Amino acid sequence: MQKNETKKILSPPDWVQDAVFYQIFPERFANGDTSNDPPNVERWGNTPKPNNYFGGDLKGILDKLEYLKDLGVNALYLNPIFSAHSNHKYNIKDYFSIDSSFGTNKYFDQFIFSCHESGFKVVLDGVFNHVGTAFFAFEDVVKNGRDSRYASWFNIFWFPVQPPSKPNYECWWGYGSLPKLMVMNPEVKQYLFDIAKYWTPRIDGWRLDVPNEIPHKFWKEWRRYVKELNEQCYLTGELWQDAGAWLEGDEFDGVMNYRFRQSCLDYFASDKISLSEFDDSLANVRNEYSDPHNFALQNLLGSHDTERIKTLCRNEQWRVKLTFFFQMTYLGAPMIYYGDEIGMEGGKDPDCRRTMIWDEKEWDSDLHSWIKKLIAIRNSSPALRRGTFERIKGNDKKNVYLFKRKYHSHTAYVAFNKSTRAVKEELTVENNPKELTEQLSGRRYVPVHSKIQITIPPRSGIILTD
Repeated sequence: MQKNETKKILSPPDWVQDAVFYQIFPERFANGDTSNDPPNVERWGNTPKPNNYFGGDLKGILDKLEYLKDLGVNALYLNPIFSAHSNHKYNIKDYFSIDSSFGTNKYFDQFIFSCHESGFKVVLDGVFNHVGTAFFAFEDVVKNGRDSRYASWFNIFWFPVQPPSKPNYECWWGYGSLPKLMVMNPEVKQYLFDIAKYWTPRIDGWRLDVPNEIPHKFWKEWRRYVKELNEQCYLTGELWQDAGAWLEGDEFDGVMNYRFRQSCLDYFASDKISLSEFDDSLANVRNEYSDPHNFALQNLLGSHDTERIKTLCRNEQWRVKLTFFFQMTYLGAPMIYYGDEIGMEGGKDPDCRRTMIWDEKEWDSDLHSWIKKLIAIRNSSPALRRGTFERIKGNDKKNVYLFKRKYHSHTAYVAFNKSTRAVKEELTVENNPKELTEQLSGRRYVPVHSKIQITIPPRSGIILTD
C-alpha cells in the first residue's frame, strides 16, 4: 500500500466536514404507518415512560424529509432500529432485521434510497457490546446451560442462568436485560463482522455504542473491515470524556463530542466558567486530537441520554440562541437532537424522549427561524464548514469572543457577546477585501487599511464573510 493510500484510509470521510447532523429517536419522531404500531400504542404527545410506545417508524421519518431539508440538515443519525423488545432498541434481539414496528428490511432499502436521493447521509446505531435477553444465542444458553454451543459468547458466572432481575452473568452496568457479548471470542467477532457486511454497503456510517467497554484491538480490526466494505463509511463513538486513544487514525473517525457540550453548558447555560476557561476547554480538545478528527467530531448540545438544551438554559431564550450560534460557527460537525430546533423541553431520560411536536402553533418559531438561518449561513460558507480555527480575542470582563475560520480564499470572522450591552471592537481583516457582509443582518462593512469597526449586539453575535 502506498503512503498516500494509507493516509486516505486513515482520514475521516470527506463528507463529514460538510455535515449538519440531526439525531432521531425513531419511536418518537413521527408515526407514518399505523398498521405496524406495537400493541398498546399511546396517543402522540402523552408522557414518555421507560416502557411505553407511540408508533414512530421509518415511514414517519421519510414523510418528514422535506421538513428536514428545509431546516438545512443533511445527515441523519438514527438510534437503534434493529429488532428488540423495547422502545429504545438497545436490547437487540436480531441484528439482521429491522424492528417490525419501524418497518421491514425491504422498506429500509427504500428508506435509504429516498434519503440518498434527497441528499441525506444515514448513520445507524451499532450496539455491539451487549444484546437483549431475547437474542437467539442467549436464549440458547438459558435453555441448554453449559452445554449450549453459545455458552462462550457470554460470561456466565455459574449455571443455570438466573433471571435478569438477579443476573449471574456479565451485563451492561449490572442490567440483567443487557447481557454482555464476549466480542473477542472468534465466533462472536465473526458474527459482528457479518452484521457489518450486511448493513455497511447500504449506509453512510455507524455510531458505536459504549465503545470504551470493548477492547481497542476489536475496533482496529472492525475499522479495517468496514473501510474495505465502504471507504467513506463514517465511524463515530459514544465517548463522553477524552477520546484520544480512539482517534489515532486506526479506530474511529470522530466521536459524539460531549466535551464540547459540557463546555457550552458551563459557559452559556449556567455561567459556571469564565470566558477564558471556556476558551481553554475548547483548546484542550483541539490540541489533543488531530486536525482531521477535529473536523469530524459531532458537536452536540443534547441527545437521548441528556436533558434538553432549552430546559438546561432555564428557558432563557438568549442563552439557547447564543449556544446554537456558537455550535453552528465552530470547528466540527454540529448535531441537533430532534425537536431542540423548535424549543422542545425535557429532563433526564425518559423525559428527553418526548414525541416530536408537529403542530407549528406549539413551536418556538423564533428559535426555529434562528437555527434555520444559522444552518443556511454555515452551509453557504466553506470557511465555516471546513476552515481552520483561530482565536482572535477573548475578554473576560466584556464577555466578548472573536475568532476566525479560514479555508483557502474563504474567510469568516465570528464574534459573540454574552454581556447585556453592545460592545464595539476593531477588527483587522486579511487581504484587505473590498467589503465584508454580516450574514445575520445583511450589513456591509468596507475595510479601511484592513480594519473595520464592528458593534456586537448584546447576548448575540455577528458573522462576517468576504
